[in-house]
Amino acid sequence: MHLFTRQVGTGPLVVVLHGGPGASHDYLLPQYDLLAQGRSLFYYDQRGGGRSPVPRDTPVGWREHVADLEELRVELALERLTLCGYSWGGLLAVLYFLEHPDRVERLALVAPAAITAEYRRQFEEEFARRMAAPEIQRERDALRASGLRERDPAAYQRRAFELSVAGYFRDFHDAKNLTAFRVTARTQEAVWKSLGDYDLRPQLRALESRIPSPQSLVIHGTFDPLPIAGSRELAALLKAGLKELRAGHCPHVEATAEFVRTLDEFLPKA
Repeated sequence: MHLFTRQVGTGPLVVVLHGGPGASHDYLLPQYDLLAQGRSLFYYDQRGGGRSPVPRDTPVGWREHVADLEELRVELALERLTLCGYSWGGLLAVLYFLEHPDRVERLALVAPAAITAEYRRQFEEEFARRMAAPEIQRERDALRASGLRERDPAAYQRRAFELSVAGYFRDFHDAKNLTAFRVTARTQEAVWKSLGDYDLRPQLRALESRIPSPQSLVIHGTFDPLPIAGSRELAALLKAGLKELRAGHCPHVEATAEFVRTLDEFLPKA
C-alpha cells in the first residue's frame, strides 16, 4: 500500500513516528524539523490517517502498523532503524522493537503512549478530569457565545481545536502553538481494539534476557496526563535514559528548546 512520506535534512536517517493513532505527521511540525541538523528525518503518515487513507475494509490494527514500518525499513535499505516515536508513535516503536528486536539501532520515545491498558485507563480518567476544569469550561462557553462561528468560521475552528486538546497541556494557553490536526476515528478505535487488555511489560522483560536493549531515551512531561509512572517503568525495562521535562503531553510545543537539545544530543548525527 502507498504511504505518504516526507524527508528533510541530510545525514544519518531517523524515522519519526507520529501519534494518534489515526493522526498525521503534520502536528509534529514545525518543531520536529529543528532536529534536521546533521541528520535526515523521515516522516510518514501511518495507514488510515492523514494523507495515507485506506478503504474501510483494510485492517488498521497494531500488527499492520508494525508490518508497514518493517516494509519501510526494507524499502529504505537499512539494516537497523533509529526510531523517534511520539505518543502513540512511541508505543508503535516499542511494538516494532518487540516484533523485530534485531532491527532497532536506537529508540527515542517522546511522551510515549502507555505500555499497559491500565495506564491507558488512568490517562483517560485524568484527561477527562482536566477537560472538565472550570477554566476550560468557561473558555468553551465564551467561544459558543462569541458569534465567532458566523463571523470567522476558520478562526472558530482553530479555537475549538485548541480547547479540544487543552487537557494535554501544562498551561492550556500553549495549545495555540500546536499545529491543528484531525484523527481518523476508525483507525484510532481499531488500533486500541487490536491491543485489547494489553500489558507489554512481560515481553519486554523476556526480551531483555535474550538480547541487549538498543540505546534508548524516554522523554516525558511531569504535567502529562499520561501517567509518568508508565514511562519510568518503560525506561527501566529498556535500560534507557529518562528525561523529565516541565511540560504536558507536547514537549515539542511546551519546552521546545529543551526538547530539541535533549534529542539532538541523543540522536545520531553526521
